[in-house]
Amino acid sequence: MPLPPPPAATDTARQAQEAFHRDVLDEVVAAIAQHDVVTIGMAVNPSVGRARQAAVAAGVPPHCLDYGGYLSQWQRRLAIKLWSGWPTFPQVFVKGTLVGGNDRLRKAIADGTFQALLDGPRAGA
Repeated sequence: MPLPPPPAATDTARQAQEAFHRDVLDEVVAAIAQHDVVTIGMAVNPSVGRARQAAVAAGVPPHCLDYGGYLSQWQRRLAIKLWSGWPTFPQVFVKGTLVGGNDRLRKAIADGTFQALLDGPRAGA
């Protein structure tokens, strides 16, 4: 017998999620609004470093936001994951659009999507 769908979030639960590490989310949103390319992750994560190198090689050095290591600041990173809907790091944003992680960034560079996003309007504008 299949499980019933989960109940809808209450207003209290929704407010708690929106307030969860709001300072971090405000910093992320401001960076995405101000910079063409933003990478978010942990400095010690090799995939984050490879994504940043790929953006530099494509001619657009990213604005980098680092939040702790594998065991520290995990709650701050969790708030970002909940906000963006992307489950892993790095998270790469190009002109306000979430491209994904390192592999998706490299694919977007190779197929021209990265440049198309850079040439187009900022998402939400």
